[in-house]
Amino acid sequence: MFKELDPILHSQLRLAVMSLLIGIKEAEFTFIREKTNATAGNLSVQVQKLKDAGYIEVIKQFKENYPQTICKITPRGLEAFDEYVKALQQYLQAGKE
Repeated sequence: MFKELDPILHSQLRLAVMSLLIGIKEAEFTFIREKTNATAGNLSVQVQKLKDAGYIEVIKQFKENYPQTICKITPRGLEAFDEYVKALQQYLQAGKE
């Protein structure tokens, strides 16, 4: 009856990162860190897990001689997020039937 929830997205911080990226498609690491209130170390680990799953692309570059990290949602990430939301909706609807 219930679909299994994606364990990658079922983490609060990873879900927050993906939720931010759904609306804006890409963002700087520092922006994501500020919005999620995460530490740089913890966010870095969670971003790597999203990257390993193919849900985001991480672009490292320099901007005015300073390192810059951009996180960009991938088509696979969009699809996974959509499936996750549908699965959650199924859980929420179960109590109303």
